[in-house]
Amino acid sequence: MKSHIQIKLFASLQEFTPSSSDNYPIDAGQTIHSILDQLNIPLEKAKLVFVDGVKADVTAQLKGGERVGIFPPVGGG
Repeated sequence: MKSHIQIKLFASLQEFTPSSSDNYPIDAGQTIHSILDQLNIPLEKAKLVFVDGVKADVTAQLKGGERVGIFPPVGGG
């Protein structure tokens, strides 16, 4: 059964943002990792993942309705 999530990609990952980012279709039980694969985002480029504002791992399973934020590694000086 198809569900939907809201997906937000930040900084250098914005180029991978799908046109359906506010209503991105997923299968219930799908992981963040599989979504990264669908969007052609290399795993090493997704450093921080948040699901509904809570830090999550790429193995986190989604059921639909979540807000997912993905950040690249951040460099500092």
